[in-house]
Amino acid sequence: MDHIDRALLTRLQRDATESYAALGEAVGLSPGATHERVRKLRERGVIRRTTVEVDPAAVGGNVLAYVMLDSTSWMGDSAPDLAALPEIQEAHVIAGSASVLVKVRTSTTVELQDVLRRLYAIEGVSGTQATVVLETFFERPVPVKDA
Repeated sequence: MDHIDRALLTRLQRDATESYAALGEAVGLSPGATHERVRKLRERGVIRRTTVEVDPAAVGGNVLAYVMLDSTSWMGDSAPDLAALPEIQEAHVIAGSASVLVKVRTSTTVELQDVLRRLYAIEGVSGTQATVVLETFFERPVPVKDA
């Protein structure tokens, strides 16, 4: 990946709807060459998908919480069980006092409590510690750095 690929990725993270002509102009390529570069980035798995960033509050995702899961056994095989809960946006096996960290979005704290109950039903989960977010200052896209 060269400096042109990194520049394209940075711009696409800001606005994935930017035309190939505008992207190409910004990095000094023709629209066709830009399209080919982006296609190759997708083909290599650098660009996993193109999506829309939705305001969570506008669609009822008013409550954001990070939940640490304690376990009685290895939780590395619990991904399908966690993915089955639509309120979970991310799940990570972590090192430290807990085994797994999940990012949860719900409409209300009552719904969050229901998610916590369903987490306890997953084999191996022995406890949870939820941290509710009061305000988000910012969220960043993945930084595109030199390899």
